[in-house]
Amino acid sequence: MLAFERISADVNDELLFDPQHLILAGWSARDEASVRGHMAELAEHGVPPPSTFPLFYRVSASLVSQTDRLEVLGPHTSGEIEYVLIAMEDGLWVTVGSDQTDRKAEAYGVALSKQLAGKVLGRTLWRLDELRGRWDSLVLRAHATIGGERVLYQEGALALMRTPDDLVQRYGKPLAPGTVMMSGTLNAIGGIRPASYFEMQLEDSAARRSIIHAYDVAELPVIA
Repeated sequence: MLAFERISADVNDELLFDPQHLILAGWSARDEASVRGHMAELAEHGVPPPSTFPLFYRVSASLVSQTDRLEVLGPHTSGEIEYVLIAMEDGLWVTVGSDQTDRKAEAYGVALSKQLAGKVLGRTLWRLDELRGRWDSLVLRAHATIGGERVLYQEGALALMRTPDDLVQRYGKPLAPGTVMMSGTLNAIGGIRPASYFEMQLEDSAARRSIIHAYDVAELPVIA
């Protein structure tokens, strides 16, 4: 169960949300060159290119949390900042999230790698309809603590990514209430690598507000 604070012109409340479906969009940059850049980035980790793009991976909704401490198996996972659509009875809402992914398993199968690590979401929601007029100006920004050093890991305006309407249209059907759709990510600055702490921010500078969430990455031992 997730706990959200919803903020909009007509709603300001707190509620619990039980995710029923989790959809992970992938290879979803608007610019084909950027998509191919991400393919090259992942190819360095042995990940084969997709058959087409964007793709929509279905994984267990039980992976979604709002934790401050994410336990992962072994040292091979890393976070990916994304915008996240939350489908409710009164429409679509937006928050920020991280698609933690097992990079070692990704070389065997992207869908499998997505299923092997948790997906962490922020605790605040904004109504999508109120963001459409300035959607492209919103910014995703992630910092990661790597080897004890805090670095800028990902950053870019949502103009770089496919819009919610585009993703939903390509998915092929409206998102039913209870659905979580993650958008796909931006290329990593300096390449994909594990971190001990992952910070994510969705910034709406026009409204002078941000959704911010961070979590520790706790590695569990791999016992053979």
